[in-house]
Amino acid sequence: MDLFLLMTQHGYVLIFGLLLAEAIGLPFPAAIALVAAGASVAAHALWGPYVVAAAMAALLIGDIAQFWLGRYMGWALLGFLCRVSINPETCILRSAESFYKRGKGTLLVAKFIPGVNTMAAPLAGSMKMRFWQFLRLDFAGAALYTLTYLLVGYLSRDFLAAILRGFHAAGRAMEGVIIAALAVYAIYRFMQYRKNKPYRVVPRVQVEELARRLASEEADKVQIVDVRSHGYYDAGAARIKNSIRLEPNNLEEELKHLTKEKDIYLYCT
Repeated sequence: MDLFLLMTQHGYVLIFGLLLAEAIGLPFPAAIALVAAGASVAAHALWGPYVVAAAMAALLIGDIAQFWLGRYMGWALLGFLCRVSINPETCILRSAESFYKRGKGTLLVAKFIPGVNTMAAPLAGSMKMRFWQFLRLDFAGAALYTLTYLLVGYLSRDFLAAILRGFHAAGRAMEGVIIAALAVYAIYRFMQYRKNKPYRVVPRVQVEELARRLASEEADKVQIVDVRSHGYYDAGAARIKNSIRLEPNNLEEELKHLTKEKDIYLYCT
């Protein structure tokens, strides 16, 4: 049973369920579901306003829940959401970098960017964005995302139907190609996981241990670096005494200014 047939029989429930799942961080094909829904609207199997209402309700419910979880759980939630990615640190930094470069406007385009779409709402919550400001921007972003993919499906109904007929005609040959592609992708993911595994654990030191060293004769051999992410740091923020500031979204340049003569301790959010 293909997605278009499912959409015809259970369209509104399916749209709501898939988009809610994506909004709370599950890897579901929400964009594909919207394209299929758009094609179903063109075929008069679904009514457009109901599709839009179901999609918007699912996205907003999921995003609002993520926003408040991010507000109270902070980076613990972000780390949990990123844990299924190849490199959790990259996942978090990519989302933070989007906020750093685009500001709160990230919410308007976040749903189109893999990885950032899951992280945007909880990141906004953890950065203490005002709720009503978040809701306005998130509503606009959800509407743009929903209407864009519905329009793609609506305009390409005949093209998608032709592709599906080709898939059905190819039969087992097409199944073999899909299975082989999935196997290759699984192997690639495993190899990338193995490659990045050493970087998944960040070495840490207890505050007391560093404090003892700073109070000893070795204090001049220590450099403390503030690498708090954008949204948690501003020019007037308090820092640990004698620490220096590095902007984590510009590390390649910032690292050139670090001394190699001292032991470096980083502190972040």
